[in-house]
Amino acid sequence: MKKSVIAKRGYQAYFYLLPWLIGFSFLQLYPFLSSLYYSFTNYNAFGKMNFIGLNNYISLFTKDKEFYKSLGVTIKYTIFTVPGKIIMSLVIAVMLNKARKGIGIMRTIFYLPSLFGGSIAVAILWKLLFMDNGFINTILSTFGIKSVSWLGDPRFALNTLSLLEVWQFGSSMVMFLAVLKQVPASLYEAAQIDGANKVKTFFKVTFPQITPIIFFSVIMQSINALQNFTSAFVITQGGPVKSTYMLGLKLYNDGFAYYKMGYASATSWVIFLLILFVTVILFATSKFWVFYGDE
Repeated sequence: MKKSVIAKRGYQAYFYLLPWLIGFSFLQLYPFLSSLYYSFTNYNAFGKMNFIGLNNYISLFTKDKEFYKSLGVTIKYTIFTVPGKIIMSLVIAVMLNKARKGIGIMRTIFYLPSLFGGSIAVAILWKLLFMDNGFINTILSTFGIKSVSWLGDPRFALNTLSLLEVWQFGSSMVMFLAVLKQVPASLYEAAQIDGANKVKTFFKVTFPQITPIIFFSVIMQSINALQNFTSAFVITQGGPVKSTYMLGLKLYNDGFAYYKMGYASATSWVIFLLILFVTVILFATSKFWVFYGDE
């Protein structure tokens, strides 16, 4: 009797999971596996698809100069945005982790930019702000400062796009706020008794306590940065002179502009392997700087 009840409940569980399983299978698992197969073909979305083995990957690494250019741009973008976003969110979280009048409103204001995520509207707004006759240059000219070609100069274009990602630090800030409130007050009292100043208290007490959240943020922000597409596509289209031509944009152009779906699938798997490599490195090095509650 008990076994039949347990079996019945098991079937009910699968019934409730069925919508998710269907969505996962057709919207995630199937595209994931089919892209792997396409990466070994000359699939162009229209003609006959032929199996060509590793030719797409060989072309990527031996003949495609744009691949290395876009790979370098993507890595630079990741190196700039990930630490920048985490440092910004942590600094703001520390500032807002105090009981004062209107603190709730201040937290909401700082969180608002992250609600828009990588939306087209925000990218267009950023383009309007930093274009040659945009708001930023208008402010600079008011103070007699020469206008800067933020999006037209290869020296500044990638940094301008990176600032957009750093500006959307709200989600990480909320996580840091939550974990800062969980740091035991007794640790701060002990540090105060020992005569530690605020800087020393932060690095010796606060920082070790929040390293698990920092670790999680580094992983998630790295994944997002390595897949970036929206800002490069909407704001600069990869220019000027390919200075913002990221792997995500190259993948899009190969697949939907040149109809080289097999080649684009190979690029997508290179991005996946790059993300996997970065994640493995982060997990391997985490034992040296990430501290958990039982340690």
